[in-house]
Amino acid sequence: MASTQENTQEKQSKGMSRFLNFIERAGNKLPDPFMLFVYLALFIILLSWLVSSFGVTVKQPGSGEIVPIKSLVSGEGLKYILTSMLTNFTGFKPLGLVLAMMLGIGLADKVGLLETAIKSTILKAPTALTTYAVIFVGILGNLASDAAFVIVPPLAAMVFYTIGRHPLAGLAAGFAGVGSGFTANIIIAGTDALLSGISTEVMQSLDSSVVVTPVDNYYFMVVSVVLLSVTGALVTEKIIEPRLGKYEGDMNSEMQASTPLEKKGLRNATFAGLGYIALLVLAIAWPGSPLRNEDGGLVPSPFLDGIIPIILFFFIVLGVTYGKTVGKLESGKDVSKFMGEAMKDMSGFIVLIFAAAQFIAYFDWTNIGTWIAVSGANALQAMNMTGIPVIIGFVFLTALMNLLVFSGSAQWALEAPIFIKMFYLLDYHPAFIQAAYRIADSSTNIITPMNPYIIIVLAFMREYDKKAGLGTLISLMLPYSICFLGVWIVLLLAFALLGIPFGPGVHMYLQ
Repeated sequence: MASTQENTQEKQSKGMSRFLNFIERAGNKLPDPFMLFVYLALFIILLSWLVSSFGVTVKQPGSGEIVPIKSLVSGEGLKYILTSMLTNFTGFKPLGLVLAMMLGIGLADKVGLLETAIKSTILKAPTALTTYAVIFVGILGNLASDAAFVIVPPLAAMVFYTIGRHPLAGLAAGFAGVGSGFTANIIIAGTDALLSGISTEVMQSLDSSVVVTPVDNYYFMVVSVVLLSVTGALVTEKIIEPRLGKYEGDMNSEMQASTPLEKKGLRNATFAGLGYIALLVLAIAWPGSPLRNEDGGLVPSPFLDGIIPIILFFFIVLGVTYGKTVGKLESGKDVSKFMGEAMKDMSGFIVLIFAAAQFIAYFDWTNIGTWIAVSGANALQAMNMTGIPVIIGFVFLTALMNLLVFSGSAQWALEAPIFIKMFYLLDYHPAFIQAAYRIADSSTNIITPMNPYIIIVLAFMREYDKKAGLGTLISLMLPYSICFLGVWIVLLLAFALLGIPFGPGVHMYLQ
């Protein structure tokens, strides 16, 4: 009996491996990422011309405005292409975010702080908990908003690399935690405030007494953090690492212990970091602090809006303190030199972003993304389904739509006016529908080509595997996406059917 079970498991494992290998081969046959985005941009140009020629329009949810699919093969379209090309590039949000973050992180890396920190801390931690810690930290990273996409994956790869495990497994685990676990947290974050604000606004036209607050999904999301941390760790250790095998790159089997000077530098950097955090807390707690909102809260607030430069200066403080201590930084020229070296490492990313920014801008300008999203939502509404099947259908539809509309708030702004109204008439609590939306929206973040940070992760991946392509990355991330969505659906149904509140006083149905 045991032998039969083992044979079945072995066949399933081989079947999964063959499937992922197929995904990798197929994906790697795609053009170079830069050319891929060029081709996609050309495709959108032609598609916009074709669809607009039929006079297709779409009704904007919420405002009710009828907007047409605009053609890029027109005078207006040509004018947009030429006049927006530079602003599409320079105004591309991830570009400034990534380059700014890499000034601080790159400085800390070039002076040796990150390596010393890993050798002196993480390497001494129980290795059995490393994977869980990486996923957990990645999930909590949404407190830093999109900055987590830049910080966590490369550091996770470095951790795995240092302890003798495959660095791509660490990178995948970090990316999965940040991307697929983006909406979960144990602390109320900006995402909670943003989504609940949209939900409440939609409800104003139906029942102004029903308000969705930032804490209405809190209980569900806290449990989600634990469940996803375990799920992500198991996927990493049972699927990803066995498939990757032993890392054959240039990696030392034994890391040299930190020198006394390096330990001193790390200690000084730690004190400097704690001092920085203390000053930050004092600035936030100060009566009438400009870092808080008008009501004295932090969600939303200038503090959260300015989290990127706050983190940037944090890493600069750490890097400068460490570099001064160990003698790597003798003057301000050395600071700029190391930051410049970090920017050189980002040159490939900058070139890639130019093409990616054009494609995403064309997709938005033509209204094709809105048209596809609204059409899909209306199709599900037309099925007139009720009960659990329609909730699961809504989850899968949202997961698929996320492949086209990466921004969680933008997609919810499209879906909420349709689905909150539809489900409200069936007596479902809008906060429950919001929770269902969040699990679907997050799960496929790591496999959608509309995620601009997938380019960054691919660049980090190529530091360890020069031949890695989009297929390699997608084949690594697909198991996480599928497993996260699966266990999250089970958790959602468990909360709903067992009557467990999703937040204070919030259940599946309106009370």
